[in-house]
Amino acid sequence: MINAKLAAKSHLNHQTIIKLTDKVAFGGEELVIIGGPCTVESPEQMEKVAQQLAVAPVQGLRGGVYKPRSSPYAFQGMGEEGLKILADVRSRYNVPVITEVMCISQIEIVATHADMLQVGSRNMQNFDLLKALGQAGKPILLKRGLAATIEELVMAAEYILSHGNPDVVLCERGIRSFDNYTRNVLDLGAVAALKQITHLPVIVDPSHAVGKRELVAPMAKAAVACGADGLIIECHPEPEKSVSDARQAISLEEMVNLVHSLKPIAAAVGRNISTTTGAGLEPTPIFCVA
Repeated sequence: MINAKLAAKSHLNHQTIIKLTDKVAFGGEELVIIGGPCTVESPEQMEKVAQQLAVAPVQGLRGGVYKPRSSPYAFQGMGEEGLKILADVRSRYNVPVITEVMCISQIEIVATHADMLQVGSRNMQNFDLLKALGQAGKPILLKRGLAATIEELVMAAEYILSHGNPDVVLCERGIRSFDNYTRNVLDLGAVAALKQITHLPVIVDPSHAVGKRELVAPMAKAAVACGADGLIIECHPEPEKSVSDARQAISLEEMVNLVHSLKPIAAAVGRNISTTTGAGLEPTPIFCVA
């Protein structure tokens, strides 16, 4: 039995609903679909993303501005400039944004510009960061570590909960294995188990799990079928030109098609896909990109 005093279910129907906005919540009947590029690259890129995904519709936009890269020579993200791009898209398209925070010193500025703070796989057991996020005042998306057990993921969430933040969403994003055909192994058994063990919402990141764009849609559908509360998927206006994780990014058109293809699967398991954008409002772009 996992010794999680705050994250564990107290009874069979114990399910926490975590609000992202007044219109978007994790853990309810409606699935939350988050889409966007691995990395914010420019205002023009995010404009294209927002224009197409607002009518998909998705309920949240993702985009990294602080990037934990295996190589110190790889692109590390746009930092504060990228946050300003996200904030601009957020305000004009009425859609919440989710982005990663890598260290305690980044929490304040990221929380000022984003609706949800992501803890990446590499930081799942950065306990000082988790403690600080307990005071962040924003929902936290906690990704499973690349070699973490289910118990370790739940106890990482417990750190955030025990330091004052009740709004934690868990994310299965694949774990390392001996097989290198896919980037990682998507553990959908963990999704089903977490839904039984904890009252926290659980979403799935099929993009990082499989690492190949042609496998993303099938695994997204499987995730919905096994009970996930939502998805976070990488998509890009020109996937092959993405500055990071290009191989796993799908096109914006494929993302729109995927959202629509999920509807009958969601209905089959008693869920539904929202027909509105993140805030339930029409986008209000102020310029067009040539």
